[in-house]
Amino acid sequence: MENTKKKWLPWFYCLPSFLLIGAIVLFPILYTGYISFTNMNLYHWQDYTFIGIDNYVRALGKVDSGFLSALATTLLWTLVNMLLDVTIAYVLAAGLNTDGLWAKRIYKTLLVFPWAMPAYVSILVWRVGMFNTEFGLLNKIVTYLGFHKVDFLSRNVPAFVSCTVLNLWMSLPYMIVMIDGGLQSIDKSMYESAVLDGANAWQKSFYITIPSLKKIMAPIVIMTTFTMFKQFDILYLLTMQKGAVSGSTLQTIITYAHQNAFVSNNYGLSSAVSMVIFVIIILFSLWTNTAAVPERKRK
Repeated sequence: MENTKKKWLPWFYCLPSFLLIGAIVLFPILYTGYISFTNMNLYHWQDYTFIGIDNYVRALGKVDSGFLSALATTLLWTLVNMLLDVTIAYVLAAGLNTDGLWAKRIYKTLLVFPWAMPAYVSILVWRVGMFNTEFGLLNKIVTYLGFHKVDFLSRNVPAFVSCTVLNLWMSLPYMIVMIDGGLQSIDKSMYESAVLDGANAWQKSFYITIPSLKKIMAPIVIMTTFTMFKQFDILYLLTMQKGAVSGSTLQTIITYAHQNAFVSNNYGLSSAVSMVIFVIIILFSLWTNTAAVPERKRK
C-alpha cells in the first residue's frame, strides 16, 4: 500500500499542471479539429452539421480556394527569410568580432533595439514612416533622386520585399546575438594554428568557424524557421489590416486562416486550415528530431 501511494503521489502533485495544459492547449486543438469537420459559420453558429472532410477537400483540392497559393507563398517566405537571416547575421556577427573594432559594444547595443521594441509599434512605424506613399522616408528619397513615387505595398512583389525587409530588421538582432555568442566560444588557438598552416580568411571561416557554430546554430535555425513559417503580424499589419488594406493580395496560410475565420466567418474552413498547419508543424518537428538522432548516435 505504501509503495502504491509513493508511486501515484508525484502524479497527484502534477495533476493541476495537467489540467491547466489540457484546458489551455489540448482542448482548443481537439475542439478545432472537431469544428473542421462541420459547416460552422456565421449563419450556422448553433445549428451546424457534420460534413466530413469537405473543408479539407475544399482547402487542399481546389486550386482556386486560395490555400495552395498561400502555402506556396508561406514556403517561399520561410525559405527566403531564413536564408537571408542566417547569412546576413553571420556576416554582421563576424564583423563585430573583428579584432580591434572600435566601439563594438556600442554597435551590439544598438543592434538589440529593433528586437527589444514591441512588434506592433515597429510595424506601424515602418508602414507610416517608411512605406507610406506620400510621407514615407523611402518615397522622399526616391522623389529627391528624380524618380516617381513608389507604392511599396500595393502589389505582391514589392509588398513581399517590403515585408521581408521589415522582418529582417526585426529578427536579425536575435540571430546576431546568438551567432556572436557562438563565435566568442570558439577557441582562438584554432585560428592561430590555421594561420601558421597558411590558411586564409575564407578557409578559416569554412573549416573552423562554420563547423564550430553548427551545434549552436541548429536549434536556433529550427526555432527561427518555425517563427517564419507562422509569421502573421508583419504581413497582416502592413498589407491587410482593416482600414489600411494596401491593395496587394499577398497571403500566407496563417493570414488565410485568419481571413476565413474573422472576415468570411467560415469557421469550419478556417479550422481545417489550422489543423493542416498544425500537422505540417508537427511533421517538421518530427523530421528535425529524427535528423538529429543519427548525429547523437554517431557520437
